[in-house]
Amino acid sequence: MSDNPAGLTQLHSRTFTLPQEDIDTDQIIPARFLTTTTRDGLGKLAFHDWRYDEGGKMRDDCDLNTLDTDQFALLVAGRNFGCGSSREHAPWALHEFGVRAVISSEIADIFRSNAAKNNILPIVAPPNAHAWLLAHEGVEVKIDLERQYVDLGNGPGFHFEIESFAKHCLIEGTDPLGFLLSHGDDITAYEARSA
Repeated sequence: MSDNPAGLTQLHSRTFTLPQEDIDTDQIIPARFLTTTTRDGLGKLAFHDWRYDEGGKMRDDCDLNTLDTDQFALLVAGRNFGCGSSREHAPWALHEFGVRAVISSEIADIFRSNAAKNNILPIVAPPNAHAWLLAHEGVEVKIDLERQYVDLGNGPGFHFEIESFAKHCLIEGTDPLGFLLSHGDDITAYEARSA
């Protein structure tokens, strides 16, 4: 997977696909499960209404229930992934489920920001590469975050954009709060000088 246990610089993974368009945050994790402020246990709730029947039993016909995310940590999703509400529980659930990166032709802005803050790399792919990925589920993909490049092997590799601070946090394995806390001494010194 990642070659950096503290953060993400490169990701080598096979893909799994959810080709539906407009997968919203309520499909990623239904609103009725937003009663917690911790991430623990949210992975089993990811895509809950697709994975479980009305009685709470796992559906035998849902491939997500047998997915080995140690091998398949890269989600290729249909257009407009993560639309809907801004709930941070959605990337929490995906991360605990085992997703380390999401590729789509369009990712909702707020979800893209929340994903990057929670150690999931959101990648917007050009239409030709996105279509190729959807047509080749299970392909081995190599992502180089430092170069911002996706190598599809026999497919159309591409560069992707990511906001520089989000990139820094992903590489360092931190989030905005962790970044601030790592500069605690500098902040204290500044406050002392400014008092």
